[in-house]
Amino acid sequence: MPQKKNPDVPELVRGKTGRVHGHLMSLLTLMKSQPLAYNKDNQEDKEPLFDAVDTVKDCLRAFADMVPAIESRPDNMREAARRGFATATDLADYLVRRGVPFRDAHEVVGKAVAFGIDQGRDLAELRLDELQQFSGDIDEDVFEVLTLEGSVAARDHFGGTAPDQVRAAVSRGRRRLQERQS
Repeated sequence: MPQKKNPDVPELVRGKTGRVHGHLMSLLTLMKSQPLAYNKDNQEDKEPLFDAVDTVKDCLRAFADMVPAIESRPDNMREAARRGFATATDLADYLVRRGVPFRDAHEVVGKAVAFGIDQGRDLAELRLDELQQFSGDIDEDVFEVLTLEGSVAARDHFGGTAPDQVRAAVSRGRRRLQERQS
């Protein structure tokens, strides 16, 4: 039987977060005075706890049914990621590595982004001389960090987005799944 596509699943699940968060607040409020009481009020913990668990399980089930039906559009994804000054932090990191104090790097990036917005171009689309008007510490190698690939590769630490880190995380996840199946 083919999967029925429902584009509303993420929105519907997001709507459930208020309910689950409300139950959390209820439980935290109930539990905050535990050391001072006889715990007779614990009878009020069952309804929010069980409803929260049921709601989360239902949401996970909805996502599990939705994921196989997802069709990615790599070209659209790449274009969307390229827009919106996603590499602004990378430019700031680049300047800091070159000895610019972060507060100054932050100001440079802000001016460069404002210029890019005014020009209708992303940071990677600006010319070197345009970027250098904001800081003399910017050199030709800046374009290595202003690409999506450069941005992803720059996060080469535990939990980061660098390809080696992602492969290591996948490997750890697979090991955990195998251990649980054993």
